[in-house]
Amino acid sequence: MPSCGDQSVQLKPDTTVLVVSALRRTVLVAAMCLAATTAFAQSSNAPRLLREAEAREMALRSEIDSRKAGSPATPLLERVRTLVRAYEDISRLFPTSPYSDDALWHGGLLAADAFWEFGQGDERETATRLLKTLTAKYVTSSLAKQAMPQLERLTSAKIFPAEPTPPETAPKPTTVLLKAVRREALTDAVRVTLELEGEAAFHDEQIVGPPRVFIDLQNTRPVDALKDATQLFPDDLVRQIRVGRPVGTRTRVVLDLATTAPHTTYALYNPYRVVIDFAREAPIAPIAPTRDSTIAPTRDSTIAPTRGSTAASPAAARQNAVGGLSLSRQLGLGIARIVIDPGHGGHDPGAMTMGLSEAEVVLDVAIRLEGLLLKQPGVEVVLTRRTNVFVPLEERTALANREGADLFLSIHANASEDDRARGIETYFLNFASNPAAEAIAARENAASSRTMRQLADIVKAIALNNKIDESRDFASFVQTSMIDRLKKSNRNMKDLGVKQAPFTVLVDATMPSILAEISFLTNRQEATLLRGNAYRQQIAEALFNGLMKYQRSLKRTSPTIASQ
Repeated sequence: MPSCGDQSVQLKPDTTVLVVSALRRTVLVAAMCLAATTAFAQSSNAPRLLREAEAREMALRSEIDSRKAGSPATPLLERVRTLVRAYEDISRLFPTSPYSDDALWHGGLLAADAFWEFGQGDERETATRLLKTLTAKYVTSSLAKQAMPQLERLTSAKIFPAEPTPPETAPKPTTVLLKAVRREALTDAVRVTLELEGEAAFHDEQIVGPPRVFIDLQNTRPVDALKDATQLFPDDLVRQIRVGRPVGTRTRVVLDLATTAPHTTYALYNPYRVVIDFAREAPIAPIAPTRDSTIAPTRDSTIAPTRGSTAASPAAARQNAVGGLSLSRQLGLGIARIVIDPGHGGHDPGAMTMGLSEAEVVLDVAIRLEGLLLKQPGVEVVLTRRTNVFVPLEERTALANREGADLFLSIHANASEDDRARGIETYFLNFASNPAAEAIAARENAASSRTMRQLADIVKAIALNNKIDESRDFASFVQTSMIDRLKKSNRNMKDLGVKQAPFTVLVDATMPSILAEISFLTNRQEATLLRGNAYRQQIAEALFNGLMKYQRSLKRTSPTIASQ
């Protein structure tokens, strides 16, 4: 490299060409010196500044995780914003440095986590902007690939901002009171119930580190005694429940967990309440469920649990997953007639890939399942279709009702625009609890013939669903059996859990009813498995096991098919 020292030019009176040449050489050397200086600055300053920012971030995250319930969020949020701007400045000042993409990643992720923690829309916009910049400017960076799922999650999140003060002439929105928070330790789950004086929109999100779930209640405020209330449970899955002060019209309830656990969030009516169920990895010793704590109107921030007693359950029946005895169990009702519904058919092939249709796959599985069930004494089976014909969604449950079915099982194969999506999930009827469930419901309901004038009746049917507990139990048995039976063949299988959504095919069913998504046709590996007879037979056996285990939970009956 030329020296960056004195580059003076000795001019001769009659050599204009030499003068021009010397000036060009001077400019070129100066530019090379500037580039070398910039490169040196980037190679030395960028990593140092990034390390300093990371150290500040570690300390800041520790403060956020350990902050007390009800403590003001503004000081921490301002420090987060300052640090995010520092990360962005590092990327902007050193655009060609190998640390520039790291800075964008750290800044975007910190802003995203602040959004999940504090619920402010500004942080979501900042996180989205930084992560989009990362994916656009550094296409080959491994961090750009990691940013994509973060962007999808941010895009699908719902925000409940503080609403502006309405004009004097406009009616003010009704504010609902959060009256109490109950926590129940059940054999297979931990249940948290938020009791409200009326219906309120809600949104829940799960955070991995540290594991916690927050529920945002819109147009809601807690009774005064619940503001800043905290209750500790150090020896169970839900370790702490925190109720924050209202932010605008939103109230946030945070459930701190001992470990990440699958959960479902749904609403119940008369009275209105939001219920969050966390599934235990392994059931605790079979004891009567304890309605062991209520955060009720009191000024104590930590409330000692109170335990109640529950009458012993009948010997012939087991308590359901929520720890009670439904009317079905109280009456000793069993299972005799089962309607199996292979989804789609005819002009509605469902999901399709590589010459494989959802309608064909699920029909084959349904017929295999029928064969297994008919070997059981006292069990009758009805299929909604036996060939590749189209049956309207509403007619499927109408058939089950006419036949006096005791159970209704609809079988489907899943699909996603993301070909990496994989796994198994089972649904029961309720309002969708997340954007993914909304999307699946929209896809599976596409063939519905219902019109907008029937919306009120559909909503009422879902809201007044008196089979929700038994349907959830039924779904849990089927989901667990599929995971246990299929994990040997599908080693990369994901347990996507038991979920809820407003599937048209389940709306009018008068018996416990579920919809099982047996694998993803849009995932190459799972589609290959679904093409083979062996995997289809294993799915049928898994569904059979789930059905029989649910039946045995009501009354003792035949054994299940053991895994090979």
